[in-house]
Amino acid sequence: MTTTPQPTTPQPTTEYRRILLDGATVEVVREGDELIAADGRRVKTSDAHHLPPVVPGKVIAVHLNHRSRVQEFQTSLPPAPTYFHKPTSALNSHGGAVVRPEGCKYLNYEGEIAIVIGRTCRNVSPAEAGAYIRGYTLANDYGLHDFRDTDAGSMLRVKGSDTLCPLGPGLVEGWDFRGKTLRTYVNGEVVQDGSTDEMEWDMHYLVADIARTITLHPGDVLLSGTPAGSRPVQPGDVVEVEAEGLGRLTNRIVTGPVPVRDDCGAQPTESEEVLSTALGGDWEFRGIRAPKRP
Repeated sequence: MTTTPQPTTPQPTTEYRRILLDGATVEVVREGDELIAADGRRVKTSDAHHLPPVVPGKVIAVHLNHRSRVQEFQTSLPPAPTYFHKPTSALNSHGGAVVRPEGCKYLNYEGEIAIVIGRTCRNVSPAEAGAYIRGYTLANDYGLHDFRDTDAGSMLRVKGSDTLCPLGPGLVEGWDFRGKTLRTYVNGEVVQDGSTDEMEWDMHYLVADIARTITLHPGDVLLSGTPAGSRPVQPGDVVEVEAEGLGRLTNRIVTGPVPVRDDCGAQPTESEEVLSTALGGDWEFRGIRAPKRP
């Protein structure tokens, strides 16, 4: 992996958010516990109706990157990153409801840091890639593993179903990704506890790798991977993702209003592949695991 040089001095950061204000979409700047619009209007962060902090043309996610996650799955990293795509219809925001469709059981959180592209990027080196990044935000790369048996190759429904890509709460410019903790909480309890230092491929490397063949445009988002500890959540659970300097992204899990249609397409399954992935990659327990959660 190409190691990105350490910055010589700390850089100032600015956090931007997108909210609904008086019925319009407005970009605001956070100052303490207030959000300030360009025309001077102010709203408390706790009172704001948040939107995703950016409007990406595409969302690309790396499969495995954190070493703790690799160890959890008792596997090894490939020689280079591999990726999947989350459609923009999956976008969600800070405070938004994450829908587990009725009839599904294995909706897993995956706390991550998201890279936001700032200017058109194509065919750059890892050393150059930082100049094309506008900033960073938090993401929760939810996975609906009930569809893993049929969509493992594309991850389309597993990772791309509606509401499964919350971003936020804000976009932070000038944030240094090195040496930062990354934690996920469920109902206030820590369930993932990692660091950007355990990433095999850093943010600049990921941008340069993708931009070799795919042009990245302003607003595009790259999800940089999750540490160990991803597990299923239930309707009513509150899931939060936190990283130093990026705040805390909060969402509540709800049950979808209707079941997945059964008159077409593959249906949710509970194979060993589904269970081993959803419950932590415990491959050695195939066929002898403890009884499943109701």
